[in-house]
Amino acid sequence: MHKNIILLGLVSLFTDISSEMIYPLVPLYLTAVLGASPAALGIIEGIAESLASLLKIGSGRLADRLEKRKPLAIAGYGLSAVGKVLFVVATSWTGILWARVSDRFGKGIRTAPRDALIADACDDQTRGKAFGLHRAMDTAGAVIGIGLAYWLFTRYNGHYITVFWLSVIPAVIGVLLLFLVSDAGKSTVQTAKKLTFSWRELDSRLKYFIIVSFLFNLGNSSNQFLLVRAGTVGFDAAQVILLYLLMNVTYLLISYPAGLLSDRVGRRALLVAGYLVYGLVYLGFALAQSAGALIVLFGIYGLYTGLTEGVEKALLADIAPGSQKASVYGLHALVVGAALLPASVIAGFLWDAFGAAAPFWFGGVTGLLAAGAIWLGLRQ
Repeated sequence: MHKNIILLGLVSLFTDISSEMIYPLVPLYLTAVLGASPAALGIIEGIAESLASLLKIGSGRLADRLEKRKPLAIAGYGLSAVGKVLFVVATSWTGILWARVSDRFGKGIRTAPRDALIADACDDQTRGKAFGLHRAMDTAGAVIGIGLAYWLFTRYNGHYITVFWLSVIPAVIGVLLLFLVSDAGKSTVQTAKKLTFSWRELDSRLKYFIIVSFLFNLGNSSNQFLLVRAGTVGFDAAQVILLYLLMNVTYLLISYPAGLLSDRVGRRALLVAGYLVYGLVYLGFALAQSAGALIVLFGIYGLYTGLTEGVEKALLADIAPGSQKASVYGLHALVVGAALLPASVIAGFLWDAFGAAAPFWFGGVTGLLAAGAIWLGLRQ
């Protein structure tokens, strides 16, 4: 393993500790303290995720044109750290919107150059392993962050602001660690400066996968709707945090083995399995009426993220032009982001208009359709 892979894994670990100390509390803070509706939650998540994704194509293209990718990654992680401070001063749902936008803008700037640094630091035979390890370290940070959120939330009697303040510390550590990363693959970055980036010239498999990703993500609303759904079945705020922790523990356990397996059996089988899990779990959320059922569903849902997130990144690196990996990561993120705004807004309004089960019926069907499309149309 190149040192960049380990260092970037540690950066993601500390950043996710920070982010996940806040993330499971946001829907609870919005609905219980600030009085926002599910529709407002959908607008916040949709705008934040979509606007951030718009930056990824520009950030990825710039990372391929510049001689160094690290400065963009540092800027992105730094902006996300600033977003944590904005959560502290927010007094309305619009304030939370600005905090989420800042945090997601940071992610939009950093993701493509960071993923390109990982891809540059490994070869074709170990790409799934590298991205699997990165996702495992990222998710380990999520597990630690959620655990800290639960401990702090219960210790300080539900005082959200205290947790928001403390989340700034690991965010700053993550930014500082990033300065130790070196810019691997400089020769390919310099070569990319002479190349144009054209949709027409991309591999047909890559274009097909990006289109399927867009259609799938139209039904892939924010995970915060899962947390609000748990509240409708009777879980209190602290218990919702534990459910989210359970989901991430499953994700942590499966990420690295899934990456290794994708190097052996191919990416397609893992992606199909992941989308099937997503579709079935969302249908389960639509039908669930008991606390026990939701506990099981949260545990299984982690399989979806573990089977797909690292494998998707490895697949994109497999098919992308060798000197334009960051641009391809940015393009994929842009397309996904274009779907996330309507996805979360649709989910919020479906919830308000037809009840809590409606957005999960919609997401379940799109997940099953995506699994079929990947199986039938994506060649090895």
